[in-house]
Amino acid sequence: MRYTGDYPSRRVRSVSELTDQIFEGALKAEPLKDEIFCQILKQLTDNHIKYFCVQELPKYLRGYHRCVREEVLQLAALIYRVKFEEDKTHFQNISRILKELVPQDQVRHLSPDDWKRSIMSLFNKNSGKTREEAKLSFLKTVYKWTTFGSAFFEVKQTTDPNYPETLLIAINKHGVSLIDLKSKDILTTHPFTKISNWSSGNTYFHITIGNLVRGSKLLCETSLGYKMDDLLTSYISQMLTTMTKQRTTRGNSK
Repeated sequence: MRYTGDYPSRRVRSVSELTDQIFEGALKAEPLKDEIFCQILKQLTDNHIKYFCVQELPKYLRGYHRCVREEVLQLAALIYRVKFEEDKTHFQNISRILKELVPQDQVRHLSPDDWKRSIMSLFNKNSGKTREEAKLSFLKTVYKWTTFGSAFFEVKQTTDPNYPETLLIAINKHGVSLIDLKSKDILTTHPFTKISNWSSGNTYFHITIGNLVRGSKLLCETSLGYKMDDLLTSYISQMLTTMTKQRTTRGNSK
């Protein structure tokens, strides 16, 4: 069990936390966010390629993000270009590769022919774009989403009747978000400052929001409780470190 204020003996920093630090400056400069984002990724040589393939693409295709149809089509055209570059022959078998282009919960919303026509139209508009440029364009779109950079966990809960039994939990720089797995609506987000304690085991993850005595508890069934525990510990430790530095800086300035 861990409490807000506890520091792990050996802290493991998550990929999401590190990317949050990289993007912090860019996020403060609203007019320059897109440009700074792309320039940072370009300076990281092949890291943007790895980030695309390993981090964001699988989460997107699992349908964890909420996105509109226009974004789905644009991203599908970009993913197609990453996979096949200028080769259009694979459009003939679009039904076989749709699951590699479109989030799994979106596939049924259009017929294969409609998907083909719409994706090909956008693909043609991006003629000449390289594979690397397509990856950057993909990341420029998804990083604007509230859930970008999240670690997602599908869990079962029976604590709160106001929430679905199956929830999608997203842990990111904003805190711990509870998401309706079907609609992708964010039901609530608990900032790290409101989390008082948490615990995990082989089959569960428990979290308490607010006061330890009167706070609300969420009991989750999951086999990934240890990962949720480590990630939450990492984020909260970083938050406490930042708060300590800020207090020290204010104290020294007096």
